[in-house]
Amino acid sequence: MSSETVKANLIYFTPPEDGARAFTHINADPLTGERIRNGKYEPHDVQIENIRGKEGDYTLDTAGFHFGNSPSSYTTFANDEEIEKFYYPESIELVKKLTGASQAVVFDHTIRRRRPGEADDGPDRRQPVPQVHVDQTNQSSVARVHRHLPASEAPQLLKRRFQIINLWRPINRPAYDWPLTLCDFRSIDRKNDLHPVALIYPEREGETFGVKYNPNHKWKYVKGMTPDEFVLIKCFDSQEDGKTAILTPHTAFDDPSTPPDAPLRQSIELRLLVFYDY
Repeated sequence: MSSETVKANLIYFTPPEDGARAFTHINADPLTGERIRNGKYEPHDVQIENIRGKEGDYTLDTAGFHFGNSPSSYTTFANDEEIEKFYYPESIELVKKLTGASQAVVFDHTIRRRRPGEADDGPDRRQPVPQVHVDQTNQSSVARVHRHLPASEAPQLLKRRFQIINLWRPINRPAYDWPLTLCDFRSIDRKNDLHPVALIYPEREGETFGVKYNPNHKWKYVKGMTPDEFVLIKCFDSQEDGKTAILTPHTAFDDPSTPPDAPLRQSIELRLLVFYDY
């Protein structure tokens, strides 16, 4: 139950020096295997605390994340059709139960499998993301509601509280290899730490936040998360009251305490639009 802290390298964002709009192409360059981008990504050493045994000290509304244990009845994660049929419904109910939300809609999922030396160059070949980021900005969060909900419902839903929450869990094996770490919302400077980055898809644009280095950031993880465990990651919250956590920077990282024989990380994340009656 005792906590431990590891020193690790996290990759932070530095905006373009010329003041240009920052962008990243979602698909890699077919020649280099690298994503085309105009910002810089630079490593910084940080301390990351293992909060196993103290998970209850961190909630969605205080820190921006919530660790829990809830085994899934669906464990094969064999194909998208099965995931949507079996995993989506139970995940929606889990999120509603934990948040008190009246409605939750899954708008996509990503399976990540680490494959050293291979490119992350397509939707079926996603690997753990090794840069500090937030999945959505205010602008892209509102756009998601319009994109995924009927035009007859979106305006009313946007008048009430809504969130975008990721449900992340390991697949098949504990996630000792390249685990996920999250930054406590209370330690970030929203005005200075976050920088919008256009995410360029072949057919559209999204927008994320790149995160600039701040030595005040407090990083947390739960070491060796099992497939029965999960973490909810808040990417957006419309409740701007000065007290509530609005978002959570996060990243995969190379944990120096990973056992040398640990299997390569596999994980699934669902992204949900979460709505309330107030």
